[in-house]
Amino acid sequence: MLGINGPEFLLLLIIGLLVIGPSRLPEYTQKLANIVKEVRRMASGAREQIKEEVGIDIDEVDWKKYDPRQYDPRRIIKEALLDDDTKPMSAGAPAATVSTAAAATAVAAHRPERVLERLPEGEPAPFDSEAT
Repeated sequence: MLGINGPEFLLLLIIGLLVIGPSRLPEYTQKLANIVKEVRRMASGAREQIKEEVGIDIDEVDWKKYDPRQYDPRRIIKEALLDDDTKPMSAGAPAATVSTAAAATAVAAHRPERVLERLPEGEPAPFDSEAT
């Protein structure tokens, strides 16, 4: 409770009783009870307002579905890559019969190999003065 442990709370309570005094204690106790009732009423009103505006009850919401810790990018990518692609893309499209791995190897087989050209030893790299 606000970072206060048991002994600290008792000490604050005793100091509060000494400062307030026994004559005003019932008055302050009643004020505290009224504040707690008002906060509860406001929380219940906010819950009802959310239910009216959004159309869902807070108790019925599956909060685990909105937990950000479940969105591990590595897991999402792994599941997307290992997912079976047998579903059609659109209503008129034919069903895909090639798996993702086979499609990736087919694309890699048709890709030309990249050739790197190196400058001769001691030749400066090309420089475009207008590009900088």
